[in-house]
Amino acid sequence: MTLRCLEPSGNGAEGTRSQWGTAGSAEEPSPESARLAKALRELSQTGCWKTWLHVRTRLAKRAQWFLAHGKYSGEMEARDKQVLRSLRLDLCAEVLVDGLVLQYLYQEGILTENHVQEIKAQATGLRKTMLLLDILPSRGPKAFDAFLDSLQEFPWVREKLEKAREEAITELPADDGIAGIPPHVLNSSPSDRQISQLAQRLGPEWEPVVLSLGLSQTDIYRCKANHPHNVQSQMVEAFIRWRQRFGKEATFQSLHRGLRTAEADPSVLQHMLE
Repeated sequence: MTLRCLEPSGNGAEGTRSQWGTAGSAEEPSPESARLAKALRELSQTGCWKTWLHVRTRLAKRAQWFLAHGKYSGEMEARDKQVLRSLRLDLCAEVLVDGLVLQYLYQEGILTENHVQEIKAQATGLRKTMLLLDILPSRGPKAFDAFLDSLQEFPWVREKLEKAREEAITELPADDGIAGIPPHVLNSSPSDRQISQLAQRLGPEWEPVVLSLGLSQTDIYRCKANHPHNVQSQMVEAFIRWRQRFGKEATFQSLHRGLRTAEADPSVLQHMLE
């Protein structure tokens, strides 16, 4: 018995039946063949065959996407991006792409085939390494660790990166604006005086800060309408609205998160508590 085609023809049952068995043979199809032929007839009659073709097309497109973009996508952690940026000149001087770094990153799905080809097409080792360092931050949170693992031929480079990463972790709390603040203070709400001190420290970023805290554009508009010529009063009213609306949840801790979300300087919290 020869399997010629799995797609149903437009001739209904006769067309489907003719696809099984050898040409011109009067042999009866096996039970398995008969069941498959029946299933194909039902697919063609109900329109499910078109649905299957649609699904198969979508799967093929998804496979093409993975080939183009690789296993990982997204952003690297800010700390790791800072480490790569701070050591960029040192890393470029090592010409890392001349070893097995690219092949390892490709094997782990960090780099795609297109990435590898684009890097190799650069004229010099310096430009190749610079392009690699440009690509890595957009290859997801696992890209930095994979990059460290790829440096088997450059143990001194790996050691330098690991040391810089540890120092970045150690220094982070000092710039966080929250170190040294007792937990009971972090879980309390700011007073009117402290809100006024906050308003003195913030600039135009106050609007994204209060939006990240849960206020709306309408709230901001009302604050501006109530104090059209005094930006500091607009800020004070906005933060008092936040405190009144969220009650016990309007804490220094949540304010700290709002400052970081809006990329404002979180060290203003320290000034509020002076």
